[in-house]
Amino acid sequence: MAWLYLIIAGMFEVGFASLLKLSEGLTRIWPTLGFLGLGCLSLWFLQLAMRSIPLGTAYAVWTGIGAFGTALVGIIFFRDPLTFWRMVFLAMLLIAVIGLQLVTPHERGVN
Repeated sequence: MAWLYLIIAGMFEVGFASLLKLSEGLTRIWPTLGFLGLGCLSLWFLQLAMRSIPLGTAYAVWTGIGAFGTALVGIIFFRDPLTFWRMVFLAMLLIAVIGLQLVTPHERGVN
């Protein structure tokens, strides 16, 4: 269950980062409120995941999901450039996130 929480936290991170861009420097009310709400939800699910996933792994996976997902959102919706090297490094990031999941010990009991 902790890994599901971590994936949800990462998806909320993608959402809050995207809304941060749409807020235009926190000057637009609805994107700013969405940014704050999704940021809180992301951190809530992250702390749930950290109850049984080691800190370093949880944080690295959370930021990896957020970085990979936000880069995809940027490419698809904000016309960020898609270059060969950008694809290579995004693939490496995805491989690292999956690798961390594979080498992390199974969940401990929730504290």
